[in-house]
Amino acid sequence: MSERPYVLLSCAASIDGYIDDATEDRLLLSNDADFDRVDVERSRCDAILVGSTTICNDNPRLLVRSQARRDDRVARGLPATPTKVTITRCGELDATAQFFATGETDKIVYSASSAFDKTRQNVGDVATVVDAGEPVDLSLAMADLAARGITKLMVEGGSTMHTQFLAAGLADELQLVVAPFFVGDSQAPRFVNDGRFPWTSHHRARLAEVTQIDDVVLLRYALSDRYGTT
Repeated sequence: MSERPYVLLSCAASIDGYIDDATEDRLLLSNDADFDRVDVERSRCDAILVGSTTICNDNPRLLVRSQARRDDRVARGLPATPTKVTITRCGELDATAQFFATGETDKIVYSASSAFDKTRQNVGDVATVVDAGEPVDLSLAMADLAARGITKLMVEGGSTMHTQFLAAGLADELQLVVAPFFVGDSQAPRFVNDGRFPWTSHHRARLAEVTQIDDVVLLRYALSDRYGTT
């Protein structure tokens, strides 16, 4: 068994690297054709991860949308939707959020040690809560997922999660969709925050594929020698 799952980062951003604007309304960066592509990727994964801030701000369901793809998963002995995973530093999670309330699948929360009791109190009835160290140790969380049989993990955000996985060298693939417009607001969230990353001007990531999807473009980067092995 691998020591960690294959990790796919998935993100859509504006030309200038923003994943949202600074308003209360959610900014739609992609299009229907790309949303369907993402649904295909979800259906091929064992688990989907978002940060707790994304759960609070966006209230995502993180379900496989296509009935045919859900049926195919069930026919293969899998739950209709991959396991849902989140990470929390402070334990401020709502058990009625769609992340927890939708989808007949396992939900796993990796909590900082200092917030473990609070996290278990808030969502322990609807999710498996795991003490993942102080601060949360991503390597420990990934090893725990591997032990649970998760071989492919899709990380859908937000900025903090993408930053941490990239800085820790725990990502095997990046699927970055670029939307054909600018946000131009430094108060808006970006794809990644400041960090020290393995890929620099002297150690470039390998661009493995470029695909136009209507008015957006998909860039697929190979971030490890495991790229394409799942």
